[in-house]
Amino acid sequence: MTAPLRVLVVDDQALVRAGFTMILNSEADIEVVGEAENGRDAIDQVDSLQPDVVLMDIRMPVMDGIAATAIICDSEGPDVPRILMLTTFDLDDHIHAALRAGASGFLLKDTPPDDLINAVRVVAAGDALLAPSVTRRLLEEFSKSHAPGTPHPGVESLTGREMEVLEYLAGGLSNAEIADALFVSEATIKTHVSHILTKLDVRDRVQAVVVAYESGLVIPGS
Repeated sequence: MTAPLRVLVVDDQALVRAGFTMILNSEADIEVVGEAENGRDAIDQVDSLQPDVVLMDIRMPVMDGIAATAIICDSEGPDVPRILMLTTFDLDDHIHAALRAGASGFLLKDTPPDDLINAVRVVAAGDALLAPSVTRRLLEEFSKSHAPGTPHPGVESLTGREMEVLEYLAGGLSNAEIADALFVSEATIKTHVSHILTKLDVRDRVQAVVVAYESGLVIPGS
C-alpha cells in the first residue's frame, strides 16, 4: 500500500488551517502532518516533518510565505517538498516573487474542497500545471512585468521536439493533451518532459514554464 501524501498547512489564521486540515484528512491518501502559522515555523517543520507538499500562505507575520518558499526550495537534499501557494488572486509582485522563489503552483483560498484535494495530488505528482485559469494567467502577468532576458543556459540543449513540448506546457496542457496534439504516446511525452526538466535544471513543470517566459520562448497570449 502506498504511503499517504504528507502535507504541511501554513497560514496565520487558525480557522483557515483547521478547515484545510479537515478537508485533506478526509482522504485516505493524504495526511496533514503539521500546521504552521508563519514562514519561519514552516521552515522548521519542513526540516523535522519532511512533507511532500506545503500549502503556503503568502502574507504572514514573522516571515512571509515567499521568503520561506525561497529558503525551502534552495535547501540541499533529495526531498524538497512542492510548494502550493495560497492566494486571494492579487496579481502583484508578491505573486511574481513566489514564482521566482520556486512555487510549484497557486490555489485560491476559496477553492472548492474537491479542487483543493486534487491540487495537492497533482502538485505532488508534478505532472501537470495547477489550475490553468490561475497559474497560466499569473505566468502571463509575470512575463509582462519581466522583459525577456538572456536565455536560460539549458535552453540551447533542448531538441526541436522538446522545445515544442515546452511551448505546449506553457499553454497549460496535460501530458495526454500534448500527446494528442503531437500524435505520439503519453509515455513519450513523459520522457520529453523529464528531459526538459533535467536540461533546464528545474524541479517541475511550472518552473520550466517560468524559464520559457523569462527566456522569451513563449509570448504572453500566444
